[in-house]
Amino acid sequence: MVLKFKEAIIEGIIIIRLKVNILIYTRGGRKMPRPKKWRRVCKVPEIKAYGPVDRDSIDNLDSVILTVEELETIRLIDLEGMNQVECAELMGVARSTVQRIYNDARKKIAKGIIEGRTLKIEGGNYKVCNTDLDMERCNNCFRKRHRHGRKYD
Repeated sequence: MVLKFKEAIIEGIIIIRLKVNILIYTRGGRKMPRPKKWRRVCKVPEIKAYGPVDRDSIDNLDSVILTVEELETIRLIDLEGMNQVECAELMGVARSTVQRIYNDARKKIAKGIIEGRTLKIEGGNYKVCNTDLDMERCNNCFRKRHRHGRKYD
């Protein structure tokens, strides 16, 4: 009798937890999307567009959009010489995510160069590293290399 009572209580707790999880992870009966994970970048680029010299306007419709985190993966892997694992650790994401971002970025850059399109750098899910903890992870951080003895705020 006592055993059945304990089983009933445990079963009731499981059902209650299930209902709570359903309420938490759904909105109006629909599943909520996974929250976006912010990618850590050292700085936002000052130059926002690259393109052919003979173009009249940089605001043409056939431009290719490169996100800030795509540019950051190109910088870390190609310019700084990091591998994908180091880049992923620095940006705070999985290696497979870095691989996907890097491949997308290379395709966009190739498309822009081959087809003569303007490359615009804008958007993305990123946060700029601005704390001492972020700069400790980022040995090649622009701010760390250029702060000249001053503490960065």
